[in-house]
Amino acid sequence: MPKMKTHSGAKKRFRLSGSGKIIRRRANRAHYNEWKSSTLTRRLKPEVVMSDADTKKIKKLLGK
Repeated sequence: MPKMKTHSGAKKRFRLSGSGKIIRRRANRAHYNEWKSSTLTRRLKPEVVMSDADTKKIKKLLGK
């Protein structure tokens, strides 16, 4: 029986918390931050919990 492989893109973008929730980074903070306001970049800083609608899909990609 073949084993389920972890999705390479998903393992770089998401991780599981201790309680089993999916943690993700916010978008729009990778580059071109020079002309974005400090308020915006601070707001985009924290990692957030993935919405319930997407959790099942992402867990499948992570092989959990």
